[in-house]
Order: sequence, then C-alpha cells, then structure tokens
Amino acid sequence: MAKYMTWREAIEKVLREAPGAMHYTEIAEKISEEELVKSKGATPGATIIAELRGSMKDKAKKVGRGMYVWINNDNNGIQVANSTEDKIEKIEEDQYDVITSFGMYWRRNAIVWDSNPKLWGIQSGGSKVNLSDQIGVYLLYDGREVIYTGMADKRRLGKRLGDHTRDRLATRWDRFSWFGMLPVSDDGKLGSLVDSISTNKILLALEAVLIEALEPRQNRRQGDGLRGVEFAQNEDPSITKKALIKALEGLPG
Repeated sequence: MAKYMTWREAIEKVLREAPGAMHYTEIAEKISEEELVKSKGATPGATIIAELRGSMKDKAKKVGRGMYVWINNDNNGIQVANSTEDKIEKIEEDQYDVITSFGMYWRRNAIVWDSNPKLWGIQSGGSKVNLSDQIGVYLLYDGREVIYTGMADKRRLGKRLGDHTRDRLATRWDRFSWFGMLPVSDDGKLGSLVDSISTNKILLALEAVLIEALEPRQNRRQGDGLRGVEFAQNEDPSITKKALIKALEGLPG
C-alpha cells in the first residue's frame, strides 16, 4: 500500500526536484501525475497557494506571477542568491485572490429552491461541494441572453438566487452563471476573504468576469489571470430521487 504525503511534503518534493521555478498549477499537475497525495480535493490549486503563502512562505520564494522556487540553506534545494533576488522584477500577485471559483450556465431546474437552496458543484476529479454560501457576482439568463446581474454578499449566493425565484424575475430566467470570491479548501469548505486586494487585481478580475460571462466576439482571449476553479453543476440528489420514484410508480405492478 502506497504511503501518501501531506500537501506540504508533496509541494516541497516537487519544488526541490524542479530545475527551476514552477507555476502553482504545474505543481498541482505534478503532484497529481505522481499520485503523491491521497485526496486531490476539489481545488488543489487553492490548497497549494494556501500552503505556499502560509506555512511554507519562508521555504518557497515567489519569483513571478504564480511562479515559485524552493529556497533553503542546506544545499539540497535551489539556492537563490541575494544578488539574484534583488534583480527579480516585482510582479503583482495572482488574481486568484479575487475570483476563486465560478460556474457557467447552471440550470435553474437542477436546484431545489426551498428556504436553504443548495448549489452543488463538482470540479473534474474532485469532490462535490455546496457553493450556496459563496459571495460574489452572478448573471441570470433567459436562454443565452443576460437579463439581470446581481451581487451576493451578506445575503449569500444561494439565497440571493432563491429570491429571484419569487420576485419580479421569477418567470424570466432559466440559467445562471456565478463568480465567487471565497476560497474553496481541499475538503470543500469555504474560507475567508483576504484582508486587502490591489487595484490591479480587481481590474484583472473585472475584465476576466466580463469576458467569460459575455463572450464578446472581438476578445480573442480569456481575461488575464482568471485562474478561479470552474465547477460543473451537479443536480440536487433529491430531484434525481423524486424522478426515480415517479418513474417506478408508473411501472405496471
């Protein structure tokens, strides 16, 4: 039986063995490829960023946008001399702090709109996560046309969307997209906002959201730095169960 590493051990191994700096998404891919950890979780990128900026901040140095290199004093890792450090251009931190996760064109009829609706999402290869407590912005669609944009803050995403099943927009939308700001941990729990966000990161996030949501024909690329994790919608299990029961009831005895 394979002995798995902790995320911190896996990140250290990958960076120590790397010939140079690596982007945190490359670190995630390498960890997955070598099957170093037992559970990759819904958002491995968020886990790696949290480790690199937290308990490992004195071991791994940021040398560019999303790029990290291992540094230590035991000559087993990559050495970054002071003279080299002084020459490294200061680059804004990842836009990851602003938009951490998003979902595109989710179906309204895949959700049970009760007093506490659950927005089930899943990342490829990850676990199912209830994203109803996210904060951020959202768009409502009638087919492919955007008919309304809104913000979810103190009244979180699930409840804000639930409001629109009962207000003047109740019969006018069938799909929605959302862009969340709270980080999603490895075990599917929502974290907290960072203390401050730079103007540059906010502008990058705004551009990325607009391009992703509106798909302007003249934009040839996705918005800079939209590294939030996309979640595919997962239909509420109670809907599937009700459909199965109804189908069974229609069978001849």
